[in-house]
Amino acid sequence: MSEDIYTDYLIIGSGVAGLRAAIEMSKSGNVLVVTKDLPTESSTEYAQGGIAVALSDEDEIGIHYEDTIKAGDGLCNEEAVKVLVSEGPERIIELINWGVEFDREGTKLSFTLEGAHSRKRILHAHGDSTGKEIERVLINKVSTIDSVKKASFTMAIDLIVDEHRCYGAFLLKDKEIIRCFAKATFLATGGAGQVYSRTTNPRVITGDGMAMAFRAFAHLKDMEFVQFHPTALYKKEAPQFLLSEAMRGEGAILRNIHGEAFMKNYHPLGDLAPRDVVSRAIISEMVRTNTSFVYLDLTHLDENFLKKRFPQIYRTCLNFNINIAQQMIPVSPAAHYIMGGVETNIDGETSIEGLFAAGEVACTGVHGANRLASNSLLEGLVFGYRAAKGAIKYVEGFESFKFKKDFPMLGKLEILDLTEMNIIKEQFREIMWNRVGVIRCAESLNIAKSFIQPLYERFSSSLFLDPFLVELKNMITVGFLITESALARKNSVGAHYRTDYKNKSGNWKNHTVIKRKNNDIQFISKC
Repeated sequence: MSEDIYTDYLIIGSGVAGLRAAIEMSKSGNVLVVTKDLPTESSTEYAQGGIAVALSDEDEIGIHYEDTIKAGDGLCNEEAVKVLVSEGPERIIELINWGVEFDREGTKLSFTLEGAHSRKRILHAHGDSTGKEIERVLINKVSTIDSVKKASFTMAIDLIVDEHRCYGAFLLKDKEIIRCFAKATFLATGGAGQVYSRTTNPRVITGDGMAMAFRAFAHLKDMEFVQFHPTALYKKEAPQFLLSEAMRGEGAILRNIHGEAFMKNYHPLGDLAPRDVVSRAIISEMVRTNTSFVYLDLTHLDENFLKKRFPQIYRTCLNFNINIAQQMIPVSPAAHYIMGGVETNIDGETSIEGLFAAGEVACTGVHGANRLASNSLLEGLVFGYRAAKGAIKYVEGFESFKFKKDFPMLGKLEILDLTEMNIIKEQFREIMWNRVGVIRCAESLNIAKSFIQPLYERFSSSLFLDPFLVELKNMITVGFLITESALARKNSVGAHYRTDYKNKSGNWKNHTVIKRKNNDIQFISKC
């Protein structure tokens, strides 16, 4: 084991929430930002559509609030939603002052429409590269701050916890374990899209923060609510590339393989219905027409407009011999975002003292059962800032850094065959997609559980020094939590749809809250 590291604040992850938190925490002490890959490799970089905020002349904070509540299908934390929409404008103006170049029409900011929004409130940058632009500015800002240090290709593998208080994390660097002690530890690891075989998430999004928090006995909430983006590119030789919801906001039409527009048959808002509705409608059309995809049609739109508005999407599709101005794009849903995560209050505090979280890894309840499009980048900014403030307040009363106690690792060291483990990984991801995906039932969920639970029991007590195996352990843990939570929710609400419980029924307004109990799951609250 390498020499111990000490810092005031440890941030695990370098997306929008982690970077915004680092900027704030740097005013109060030394900050270490660890990321298992390059600092730029996060979901933030791949966020195309934009960031939702009530700043246009035709919009109001109250309307953004109502749209968010409605999309959340009755399960939003109203206090968290009020914080998001009311503090959002200040965070966006701050970004602009730091140098974010949002697209404009003349001197005015350019806003577009996305599904389930009743106003044009989506800011975008360079057409369809909003997340990349925000990340560029935040990384540049952080790089100018001497009190913030970055450690790339360094993976957090477990939290250091004693008597329900977090003191930092065990880090893995070049197969060496480092103990990093921190006065406050901040999870900003993003979501868990890689647990599914079809996902828009980058390869690094493997549920690490959620799994570590679960192993440390933190509370996790609403893990059954996984949002599937309706329109990911479907072509065997192509990546599952996200086709922004803003395309439908600009007039794109979903059509089945017979060329029929079908969304009006499923929802009054048609192609601009909430994401969960659109994803299920696409699956229904795929089943009805016995195919693996539907089409996204932009051929009625001007080609020059498409090149300017969606330059990255236009170029990427062209690389795979699809001219979006002349050909319809084959699409199908893919795992995109998890509404659940480590339970926090609006100040980022988890159920473990000294542990904070924000962004997709966290669950304030702001998204309820279904996230409103383009609220995720705003969430990272708003709650990254608030959680940093919460951590600063906590650290003000922190005691001496010199711990006498030893903090043993969780689990025994194992070395496994990587070829065999890669096969298991792909089998697991296929099971999650086919059995715990857009549409679920008790039979499918129990089939998934019978496959996943033995893997979870096999991996949960093991320590690995290979990042691939650490990620696989975390993915299996999160897949197990999603499956168990989905089995517990015997109703359909938002992104969680069960064919054996098609309606909201019983205690559907309750939230599913879980924690670790020995090597199993304990339900603290369930519907």
